[in-house]
Amino acid sequence: MPDPILNIQNLTAGYGATPIIHCVDLCVHLKGIVVIVGPNGAGKSTLLKSVFALNKYFSGSVEFMGHSIVGVKTANLVPMGISAVPQTSNVFANLTVRENLQVGTYAAPPKNAAATLDMILTLFPDLREKLNQPAGQLSGGQRQMVAIGRAMMSDPKLLLLDEPTAGLSPAYLERIFDLIQQIREAGISVLLVEQNAKQALRIADMGYVLVNGKNGYTDTGKNLLANDEVRHAFLGGGLPA
Repeated sequence: MPDPILNIQNLTAGYGATPIIHCVDLCVHLKGIVVIVGPNGAGKSTLLKSVFALNKYFSGSVEFMGHSIVGVKTANLVPMGISAVPQTSNVFANLTVRENLQVGTYAAPPKNAAATLDMILTLFPDLREKLNQPAGQLSGGQRQMVAIGRAMMSDPKLLLLDEPTAGLSPAYLERIFDLIQQIREAGISVLLVEQNAKQALRIADMGYVLVNGKNGYTDTGKNLLANDEVRHAFLGGGLPA
């Protein structure tokens, strides 16, 4: 197996003087989909934000493409190849779809902005006819597409998604999961936190179950879905998906 594009080892991080995650390990390989799941308060979003320098490191290491990114500012991570989509407030409602996507080029202009835009509109065909429409007028699923598309405008190698299906209708939920797989096929690795754990694990190469801020279970998505302890404790029981 190739070296991981993202390698986290023994990471303890949190906010202010309070650590939230403790000695966590996680790897994302090239063109991989890795899902972080677990109960509320387990530290899922804290772990994701740690990669994007949005909280405080206490100890441990975070390496991206073989280089430490501990201490690197968020603004400098985008040109290095990491983009993120937060769970809330992730579009500029008063800007058009086109303008939202253009914002994604500011920190790290793509080599060919026109080709990148065309690739994104091919992935998200809903947006092609809405380029001149304010993002605030779109449905929740379409706004999420704008947010993900904007993050992809910088040609990232790693995309961080925090609860990308939160609040979406069942129809758009399935579409977002399909799109995540297409993003991986386009050569972008994906690390996501997701509340719809069963659906997320179905598409995951690897899954990490956090429990009380620590690694609880780590395995392929398929194996975690078949794990009786994981299924009953964290996935609502029932038969394997």
